[in-house]
Amino acid sequence: MRESRFTQIAKLAYHIAQQTLPTYAHPKSRHDYTFPQRVACVLLKIYLNYTYREMEEWLLATDQVRQALQLTRVPDHTTLYRTFAKLSQAQWEQLNDALLQHLQVKEETVAVHTTGFRNDTASAYYQSRCGRKRRSWHKGGFVVGTESQLIVGMRVGRDPSSDAPWLAPLRAKARRYVVRKGRSARFWLLADAGFGGRDVEWTDVVPPIRRGGRLRAWSRVLRSEIVERVKASGLYGQRWKVETVISVIKRKFGDGVRSRKLRLARREVLAKGVVYNLHRSFFVVVCVWCVWWSLRGGRR
Repeated sequence: MRESRFTQIAKLAYHIAQQTLPTYAHPKSRHDYTFPQRVACVLLKIYLNYTYREMEEWLLATDQVRQALQLTRVPDHTTLYRTFAKLSQAQWEQLNDALLQHLQVKEETVAVHTTGFRNDTASAYYQSRCGRKRRSWHKGGFVVGTESQLIVGMRVGRDPSSDAPWLAPLRAKARRYVVRKGRSARFWLLADAGFGGRDVEWTDVVPPIRRGGRLRAWSRVLRSEIVERVKASGLYGQRWKVETVISVIKRKFGDGVRSRKLRLARREVLAKGVVYNLHRSFFVVVCVWCVWWSLRGGRR
């Protein structure tokens, strides 16, 4: 029997949740469902961009997904909400790390970018008609491997704010998934001029900001020469991949957050990154299978 894409993603989400999270959220819970089962349902809910009530109805109608998650009964929509509220930011990052380790991700070049997610549900037309202006949004920073196009590091905060302080933390998150050369894990990090600051290292390809049209400090002149050489080699052009990933997240999973509480809204931004990696991993596996099948057919 052919499995649907939703079933395969549900199995992978359930697998990484089992590896990362405890079996039950509390020892005195009713044990109707395990904690990984509930988390897998939440990941599917974000993947489908459903509300909690819509997700409950969808699970009732899909026998194949329920069998993949080993559910004897469907969780209530309030149970799914409490599951999402119980997960911390650290646990979302652990889920992403477990997925990347499962896929054995190794990168030589990564790209960094930030974006904003809407924190209201009003449409653009309604806001323009009422004269309302969005003064803040939830800021998400993403590090994407240029080869796999998977998110290898995430950070969330409040916007508007500068991107420069985010460079070092995002670099540290990405360093765990780069190809090690000798004792050090050296890699190229591609970013725009907004990340320029004191935390820029020699392997960071960040164009310096020109103040008054001239570069006076020797360090900024040297960085400008490095950027020009990397641009000439075509490597800096790979930075578009992180912008493509952000575009996919917003178009497929929504450009805003549904949660009204600040702590839950920030977790929702991280959850979108984890769900994107689940979505991307499905196509990575399909591409590998297609290459293997073509090579096998070529031998015949």
